[in-house]
Amino acid sequence: MPATPSSRCRSCPGRSTPSRIGAGSCAPSAERRPSAGRATDPRPGRLPAAGWRRIIPSRDTGRPWPMRHLWTRRVLAGGLLAAPFLRRAQAQQSLEWVAGSLGGGWYTMAAGLSALIKDENPDIQIRVVPGGGLANATRVNRNQSPMGWGIDAFAAAARKGEEPYAEPHLALRCLGSGYSPTEHNFLRRAEGGPADMKAILTQKGLKLACPQRSSTDEMTLRRILKFYGTSPERIRAEGGTYLNGSYADIGGAFADGQVDYLYVALARPASLLTEIAQGRRAATLVEFPADLRRHLIDQYAYAEGTIPAGTYPGLQGGAIGVTTMDSVILVHESFAEEAAYKITRTLIRNKGQRLTAIHSSMGAWDPATSWKYQGLPLHPGAARAFREGAGMPA
Repeated sequence: MPATPSSRCRSCPGRSTPSRIGAGSCAPSAERRPSAGRATDPRPGRLPAAGWRRIIPSRDTGRPWPMRHLWTRRVLAGGLLAAPFLRRAQAQQSLEWVAGSLGGGWYTMAAGLSALIKDENPDIQIRVVPGGGLANATRVNRNQSPMGWGIDAFAAAARKGEEPYAEPHLALRCLGSGYSPTEHNFLRRAEGGPADMKAILTQKGLKLACPQRSSTDEMTLRRILKFYGTSPERIRAEGGTYLNGSYADIGGAFADGQVDYLYVALARPASLLTEIAQGRRAATLVEFPADLRRHLIDQYAYAEGTIPAGTYPGLQGGAIGVTTMDSVILVHESFAEEAAYKITRTLIRNKGQRLTAIHSSMGAWDPATSWKYQGLPLHPGAARAFREGAGMPA
């Protein structure tokens, strides 16, 4: 019923002041009513009473909306607007690719391929970190890095738990092989000393440099030294130098005369060898003897090939026979199938000129044979891509 001037406030029984607004209301007693659309605030200079709520009239009905309802509407609206961005953030995958030493071919190729993959698949973000061909297989097998570069012969040995691996790496999968044929290069000073590989490696006072212990370069060199009846320990014991370091470090050591011989496994054209050829110290590439190449093939599943004449002007007088190996992309068995599919599909689509622009050694990659590598199981996502784009049988 309408309020009368003498009605008491039902919510405040002890109050005798007549209400001027409405029955049961404890609102201010001022005669002026708030204008339409303006909030009903407490009296100026005083704190809001307990339980006070800010009221805003509805445009449609004239009935007031509590502020909590308005905040709820705003939060819901903001959530709807942000939802697409949240979905994109959640969908983006951040992966780590363990490659090779800084300045080496593997690192350059992984960085270039990661950019290419992101261009075609914005949801896949890949971060490249340094690594080594020998240790990468173990790192991927333990899922410390979900993907990485590997060497075909060493990856097969890792799967079986054969030398130099202490246990089978059963979690390894691959995205194919043949991505970058790699030559083993043995460089000597040109100003004197023996020219034959065996004579060089068995001389006393040998000053030799190679990459770090986790690399396939260094492991292969140890196998060669063993073939010739020597070792890094014997070299040091006989007053020589056996130096390990990054490609930049050992290249600088050779240029400065700290060492006289250099052993590296790099895909051609290797920037390190090109820089040495243009540097101040004369050097010459050494051919791998036929019996050594055959031993490495039979005993460790390497391959052999040739560095064509003119590849490194100043370092060679003609074609040079060398030991070779090839690169395989390793992934962990838990690697997302859709990501493996998209990455492999991108590589297949860009075979040839686009991959050559990243590194010339990748120009020889052939998807039609890449999936035939038997050293590791092919990841299901990669198999799907090879079936669609490279003629792999179902």
